[in-house]
Amino acid sequence: MQKLFFLFCLLFSFITDGYSQFTKRVVFFTDKNETPFTLSNPSAYLSARAIERRTRYNIAVDSTDIPLISRYIDSIVKAGTVTLLGRSRWMNAVMIQTSDANAIAKINTFPFVKSVANIALQNNTSITPDKFAPISSPQNNISNRIEQVFADTFNYGSSSNQVKIHKAEFLHNIGGRGQGMIMAFLDAGFFGYLTNQFFDSARVRNQFLGTWDFVSGNTSVNEDNAHGMQCFSIVAAYRPGVFVGSCPESNYFLLRTEDVDSEQMIEEYNWALGAEYADSAGVDVISSSLGYTTFDNSTFNHTYADMNGNTTVISRMADMAAKKGMLVVNSAGNDGNSAWKYIGAPADGDSVLAVGAVNGSGVIASFSSYGPTSDGQVKPDVVSVGSGTTVSTTSGTVGSSSGTSFSGPNMAGIATCLWQLFPEYNN
Repeated sequence: MQKLFFLFCLLFSFITDGYSQFTKRVVFFTDKNETPFTLSNPSAYLSARAIERRTRYNIAVDSTDIPLISRYIDSIVKAGTVTLLGRSRWMNAVMIQTSDANAIAKINTFPFVKSVANIALQNNTSITPDKFAPISSPQNNISNRIEQVFADTFNYGSSSNQVKIHKAEFLHNIGGRGQGMIMAFLDAGFFGYLTNQFFDSARVRNQFLGTWDFVSGNTSVNEDNAHGMQCFSIVAAYRPGVFVGSCPESNYFLLRTEDVDSEQMIEEYNWALGAEYADSAGVDVISSSLGYTTFDNSTFNHTYADMNGNTTVISRMADMAAKKGMLVVNSAGNDGNSAWKYIGAPADGDSVLAVGAVNGSGVIASFSSYGPTSDGQVKPDVVSVGSGTTVSTTSGTVGSSSGTSFSGPNMAGIATCLWQLFPEYNN
């Protein structure tokens, strides 16, 4: 009897330990039938700029734009000891945190609950990636290109090469510097951006439109990781003769979706919430230097087969963001030298502009992740300077760093300048 009791306790500890490791969950709802909102009055839930984008590019407002049913959310929160972490209109779901087993059991009985998941869509399966040889870059014929004949508007200083390798100074010289455009940066934090000298101009001109921390649930992103600040500096820096970014006169949202202290599936959902926020706010271009393949819990790991643009949460939501009319620019990844080798999610999205890395001479960086996707898409779509890229240091001085994290925002800024000049074209 004593042995039997011991075995029971051991089994119970396994069950409770397995339960407790999943305290964050996503709850999917069945419908939005009780909504007081209508498709004919989107101004009740979308900004005027978001509606203007849909009108300009003939994008229909649909059920994914409609907010969630408040009664459903209230019932989830009142089911027990439950904390609401986020809500997704696009997925018709809420993210919650709870260790209350009774609450989960009760939530599963609600007729409006479609399913509850531990922030994961699929289990890991063992698939060996196919091997693809690197593709050599063709020689560009530049004989018919327009060459800039004006004096440069900006003195780029140390960032000159990463702008001029794309001839982006031509866009700046003819007036395309991001004026009137809105960019959103989704990253791990923007340490020190409030006092960094390279953003003095952006602060004075009120180019910061908003911030939100989807990890901590507050508006402050200044004290978090510096990765996002460095990526942002490549676009927004303005210190003539020292460091000028690729799109210094745009307007910006800074959104923290990544928790650098862990790698959890909820971060893909945070990214989706950030993209929804950007859409509702009327953002034009999303710059994301994030990518996901493996997690702290390996059962959630993505496989190469998953890199088809239609499997992972983050890639499906990145494509949804593009469907809403935004240009989504994402770094390809830094796994070119690893066994994985391939791009991560959401760079595999078919509507995502995936950016690989080259050095200042245009030579592919060895760490830059490869395509194609598992369904045969040619990826990355473009490359930019990601090896020896000029960035801001945490102390607000000029530094140099490498990674597709830095090639992505450089291209996002240039694309924003181009789109400013040709607003009649869609993403």
